[in-house]
Amino acid sequence: MNIVPVIDLLHGQVVRGVRGNRAQYRPIVSALAGTAEPLAVADRLCEHCATDLLYVADLDALQGRPLQIEVLASLLYARPALRLWLDAGLAGREALEALFAALGPTAARVAPVLASESIASKAELSRCLVLAPDALLSLDRRGPAVLDPAGLWDAPALWPQRVIVMTLDRVGADGGPDLVTLGAVRARAPEATLIGAGGIRGEDDLSAAAQAGAQAWLVASALHDGRIGVVPACPHLGAVPEEQGHAVSGVDTLSLRKTQRHRLSRRRTPRPQSVLGASCSPVPNRRRKPNHNG
Repeated sequence: MNIVPVIDLLHGQVVRGVRGNRAQYRPIVSALAGTAEPLAVADRLCEHCATDLLYVADLDALQGRPLQIEVLASLLYARPALRLWLDAGLAGREALEALFAALGPTAARVAPVLASESIASKAELSRCLVLAPDALLSLDRRGPAVLDPAGLWDAPALWPQRVIVMTLDRVGADGGPDLVTLGAVRARAPEATLIGAGGIRGEDDLSAAAQAGAQAWLVASALHDGRIGVVPACPHLGAVPEEQGHAVSGVDTLSLRKTQRHRLSRRRTPRPQSVLGASCSPVPNRRRKPNHNG
């Protein structure tokens, strides 16, 4: 099971997500990072999980405010190997083009998350995937209700390879992962790479999620609270093809990726690549009683 560390950004700070009630999120109090400053938190998460991949939710953008471009750019420029899965509340291709243009050259290291709660229509999902074939789809729900104005949950033929199963009321709630919904999505798209989100209390939950068919899980609270220990580097699991650049406003991101890889190879030995498209963070295969009180 691969861990993808999560950063929720609100007003330039990292906040703790709880049950998807975004208006109630407060700056993170973290035993791991000791601060809510985004770059410091990103550094600690990447170090702790032995990864160069982060999932970032821009909560300002998700609530209709401007993108936190300066914060996102600072993360990407400070860590040249960093890759982001970015949920910025994108409604369609025009918003995606604007995001890439604002990020400039660093857009080459950002895979957009196209969330069912935000995408305006099935046609817009398809248009976004033409521009960014490496994008992920997030199938969002809260409790029994799917968040899906465009009807994407019922259109598996349109889904990209990587699909996030996001149960918002499990986020930060320590209620355990939503394996029922994960199983239902797996039945609809048995060949998809499934990434779960929400509810992880410790390593036993991650083991159960892997057995249910998840190949990765988005994790925040369990890392900040010390319920998941230091994660060693993982073996090679098979790389996602890198030759899927997206071009916008004249920026050829495929060429940028090749240039960045060449420059980085001179400075450091590259980490192994996983099915997630970046250095991966598997949980050690050891049994530990879950902490239900954290």
